[in-house]
Amino acid sequence: MTQTQPERTLKDIIVTENLGKTVQTSDGTLHILASVDLQIKPGESLAVVGESGSGKSTLLSLLAGLDTPTSGSVTIDGRDLTAMDEDGRAAVRNELIGFVFQSFQLLPGLTAVENVMLPLELGGNKNARVLAADLLGRVGLSHRLNHTSRQLSGGEQQRVALARAFVTRPAILFADEPTGNLDSKTGEQIIDLLFELNRENSTTLILVTHDSHLAERCRRSIKLDAGRLV
Repeated sequence: MTQTQPERTLKDIIVTENLGKTVQTSDGTLHILASVDLQIKPGESLAVVGESGSGKSTLLSLLAGLDTPTSGSVTIDGRDLTAMDEDGRAAVRNELIGFVFQSFQLLPGLTAVENVMLPLELGGNKNARVLAADLLGRVGLSHRLNHTSRQLSGGEQQRVALARAFVTRPAILFADEPTGNLDSKTGEQIIDLLFELNRENSTTLILVTHDSHLAERCRRSIKLDAGRLV
């Protein structure tokens, strides 16, 4: 085992082993995920599909270290998240991970450029405004830099969220239903932009989606059914 583990972590950026999540309810134990074994390579695009309640968002939270499993392990870039405390997991997220959410998660009091600057400023980057403005131009929002999220359409807000996710050039990007709140035309534009930025940055892309068209554009899809891979 000690000789094979380094080889595996070199070729897989994310590995789960026997990953499980249960919660206690008034009706007893609820099994959200069970025995999920998964290997994801650097630069791969992976869609996670399944019915509502199948455990997709829970899996995403566990892979990103936002939640802790009841059983099994999650390893990112050779580091075991399940052996870390919250500060340790947060450090890994800050170093390696970006997020795009269905609800955009922009700070309403900040302008578009300030929202994109935020992760750079938290990392102490002195060039945050220039880098943020440049990437907003890349997503077609040069004319909206100083508009707050309330002044932006849904599609524009999602473009800001994409720029914020990619501005730190993360090794891994998690996206939870990134087009769920958008009309089909705007959603298609966001999908094109997402994969374009993914290719340019060689980012590992992991998507939770109900959109079969979006899933088909990923290199690989996995399906969850009642918390199990099928």
